[in-house]
Amino acid sequence: MTAELSRIKVEPREPLASEVSRRLIDYLMSGEVAPGERIPSERQLTEMLGVNRPTVREAIKSLGFLGLLEIRQSSGTYFRGPDSDVLYRLFELGLVLGERGSKDLLRARAELEVLVAGLAAEAIDAEGAGLLRARLETMRTCADEDFPEADMAFHATVADLCGNVVLRDMLKGMRAMIQRGWIERTVPTRGRQVAYDDHVPILEAIERGDGEAAREAMAHHMDGATKRLLAALEQGGKVG
Repeated sequence: MTAELSRIKVEPREPLASEVSRRLIDYLMSGEVAPGERIPSERQLTEMLGVNRPTVREAIKSLGFLGLLEIRQSSGTYFRGPDSDVLYRLFELGLVLGERGSKDLLRARAELEVLVAGLAAEAIDAEGAGLLRARLETMRTCADEDFPEADMAFHATVADLCGNVVLRDMLKGMRAMIQRGWIERTVPTRGRQVAYDDHVPILEAIERGDGEAAREAMAHHMDGATKRLLAALEQGGKVG
């Protein structure tokens, strides 16, 4: 059970407790630990990871707070098993992907959005165009607090129209992770009009079936959106 854990080489790039948390998450998600199973003690983890006990204790408390671990007094610490809410919180905090992985997620999402925009333009029909235009109208008229959701609904509709369920579902998962941790913080009221304006040429290109223009419009939008999301990541140090 403990074969997945190895000693940590201390580097100054991130707090040690975060690195311990990440190692523990990797260990718990490896499939070697069953839900309800007891994990090694603080003392054992200290020896295996080569870090001090307060750091291990802090990491365990953090994962307990997130719902991944259950700490039972005088009994030990047990793996609860992951559910979707726990996994979302882990992604929000950057504990699964890490900073590099979080950046890669944002860039991968941008590339896929461009791809599906082109495919949607090639597959568009009158019904789909009407639905997408309705999504854009909702973005224009909704309350400020509802704008992030309306924005994501527009992108989800583009993916629905692309005709590729694998790409659609991949983007759906990416957006769910990104939305929970970043989106609400990167579309302040003063930036709403800019975000809306970015979507108009996307809609128009898809409506007229121009795949190249749709890709170009989406690439322009995603370039700015990704920069804002990356800035939010840098500002917060971690996701969430």
